Amino acid sequence: MDIPEILKPLLDRPVAILGDGVSGRAAADLLRSQGRWFEIYDERGGMHTREDFTPRDAARHGLVIISPGFAPEHPWQKIAREAGCTVMGELDFASLFWVGGSIAVTGTNGKTTVTEFIAYALKRAGQKAIAVGNVGYPMSRLFELSNHEGALAVCEVSSYQAESLEHYRPQALIWTNFDEDHLDRYPSMEAYFNAKWRLVEQLSRPCLIVGESVAFWAKKLGKELPSYAIVVKRGDAEGAPPSRSPFVNFPQQENYRLVRAFWQKEGRSLNNLDLAARMFTPPKHRLQLVAQMGNAAFWNDSKATNFASALAALKVFKDPVYWIGGGKSKGGDVDLFADAVAGTVKEAFLIGETAPQLAERFRRGKVDSHVCQSLPEAVNMAYSRVKQPGVVLLSPGFSSHDMFESYTQRGFAFEQAVLSLKKQSTPDSPSSCEPKPRNLS
Repeated sequence: MDIPEILKPLLDRPVAILGDGVSGRAAADLLRSQGRWFEIYDERGGMHTREDFTPRDAARHGLVIISPGFAPEHPWQKIAREAGCTVMGELDFASLFWVGGSIAVTGTNGKTTVTEFIAYALKRAGQKAIAVGNVGYPMSRLFELSNHEGALAVCEVSSYQAESLEHYRPQALIWTNFDEDHLDRYPSMEAYFNAKWRLVEQLSRPCLIVGESVAFWAKKLGKELPSYAIVVKRGDAEGAPPSRSPFVNFPQQENYRLVRAFWQKEGRSLNNLDLAARMFTPPKHRLQLVAQMGNAAFWNDSKATNFASALAALKVFKDPVYWIGGGKSKGGDVDLFADAVAGTVKEAFLIGETAPQLAERFRRGKVDSHVCQSLPEAVNMAYSRVKQPGVVLLSPGFSSHDMFESYTQRGFAFEQAVLSLKKQSTPDSPSSCEPKPRNLS
């Protein structure tokens, strides 16, 4: 693998990597594979990392690679730029080495499912494809694979990755939807939208598929979608997903329609796509049934880390919902969200930093709510309150980072709490016979 020309003068000195997370370590391994020196800086410290990044440090580096968690206004970025360093994100850096094609997927919700489904469908159709990016497998890792040559990289791109792009040039972009999120990082919805819009500007050929909420916000913010953009609407007569697939209900139905529009534009067989849809298993922690015990059905939607995704989940169920929600705020109007939830739930069991604020709002709305100190406590209390057929739903609406390392860890904690309840039941009770986990949407 050759060093890209643009990087050669920058690699004469050690490279600084800001962040010792998944992206930072992947970039370090790519540099190591090329025999290049690097130093990792992380405020949390750790083995072989430095906890501070000073102007003196910056002067020793020509290239600084940033992890997505480093906002543009982070002091370390300012120090790097003032020292004359070239600053680029891990995705930009890795893309300079990548000579294959790439499809970008972004959106407030649904982007991981769309990314993995496209990669899965392409592979079933006989094309080499790999899901990378924000799915937890950075593009820098691609080069470790023995079969990466000739593959198509289907790349999930978060707004944190998109905002600073200069070199990553996807051949197609699927932008699933747009809604309130990450307002702890962005000062406004416009700033959040502009971060994702950077991907539209970076497209290398005219292939853009967007959901109707993206088109709505583009018009509202004075952005003109390119003439070649395809807007996928939920109510379109064509494009419904095949029966007996995980895409039959909203919001997954919208994900399928977006992929179908892309598939059709590329001239691929829709029969092959439908076969893939029936075989596809969505990523975990996205509105999945964990267990049925007595009157209670337990659903895990830990991936619902913003208001829109939680409200979408609540609309799915007809039986009374005993909602487990709360967590670390990412900005936005928490009171307005609580008011929307109050109209759809039987009771609320609240966890994390936002629990007291949510509880106060529910009290004003005369909805029973309970502040719980842990997720198992919320699960046990919710189960005890279900007297008629009902749904115990974990769909938090907030980040997990106040109590957990990730939404994945939160989802597993929920499942473990449910399994603990199962073990407490007697063999002859209705809870001893449960369906296998399945997806509602």
